[in-house]
Amino acid sequence: MSQLTHFTSESVASGHPDKICDQISDAIVDAALAVDPLARIAVETLVTTNRIVLAGEVTCTKKLNYEKIARGVIKSLGYTKKAYNFSHESPISIYIHEQSPDITVGVDDGGAGDQGMMFGYATNETPEYMPLPLVLAHRLVEKLDQLRESKKLSYLRPDGKSEVKIVYENGKPKSVDQVVIAVPHDPKVSNKKLKIDLYKKVITPICKFYKMKPPKLTEVVVNGTGKWAIGGPSSDTGVTGRKIIVDTYGAFARHGGGAFSGKDPTKVDRSGAYAARYIAKNIVAKGLADRAEVRVAYVIGQREPLAKAIETFGTEKVTLSQIETFAWSLLDLSVPGIIKGLNLRRPMYQKTARYGHFGRNGFPWENVVA
Repeated sequence: MSQLTHFTSESVASGHPDKICDQISDAIVDAALAVDPLARIAVETLVTTNRIVLAGEVTCTKKLNYEKIARGVIKSLGYTKKAYNFSHESPISIYIHEQSPDITVGVDDGGAGDQGMMFGYATNETPEYMPLPLVLAHRLVEKLDQLRESKKLSYLRPDGKSEVKIVYENGKPKSVDQVVIAVPHDPKVSNKKLKIDLYKKVITPICKFYKMKPPKLTEVVVNGTGKWAIGGPSSDTGVTGRKIIVDTYGAFARHGGGAFSGKDPTKVDRSGAYAARYIAKNIVAKGLADRAEVRVAYVIGQREPLAKAIETFGTEKVTLSQIETFAWSLLDLSVPGIIKGLNLRRPMYQKTARYGHFGRNGFPWENVVA
């Protein structure tokens, strides 16, 4: 007898308040690494009604213009109108100082910048080696942003969310059961027209691209309250690091709890998670298992991982010892080994802060070995 289950994942648009913060924090990481590859960064951003706050630690050989960086990100995301009650011209407060010397003394010797557990995951159910519910959710909000930025749906406004429910049969995706989209828009446009436009221009093409039948229009929810005119920080305060499940695997895999954005690669919350994804993806891409989860843990100030392990959920095609031999040969999991092996001391992080850190080409942790 076949077994049916359901799984739901969500994503958020680039103009979501939390993602505004992630992108500002990572733009600062990029700016610091561009002038000083050994820079240490741990920056948090908060945005709310007509206010931007930056706080944290940056140790860099060159002084950075934090205000200019933040305002540039906000402007690029479309927050340029006073009607949004938040824009690139909103007041900004900056509270950034240098890294604590108590942390520096351990990191200078190649140790981890913090303690924690990190998880990496991969599955062969999509070309991206990512769970289908999350991939669809990411692509939906990415398409929303594209239609707004290109003015093909000129009435859309910054911000937005998606949620996708998939039916699984015997562990494999069978159908798209329901899609939820929320996006602010010009109130002159009815919610009915919005729903039809999104069904035709967003939901249907994305589902078809992944060879899935779109859900019926009646199974689509658009702006569940029936109205959303103003999005962004004036309606929902944003903070760096609050979308860690969106950033990773849509709750398909475990999460150690540490956020990625605003941190340089000595912070294993970020680099350790990237290393774990790299190993998990290569296990699945090599055909050694249908699914893989890689677990690592670190201690502040120490170079080597405290623990490491692999879970394949009974989908392995060879022995677990063979998988481990392959996996642990891929990358030196010491902190310096990860940073060097994945070439992490360079600006590339602002791009990670929207539509997930995994499942998109162009990042070294997504590379597949020959």
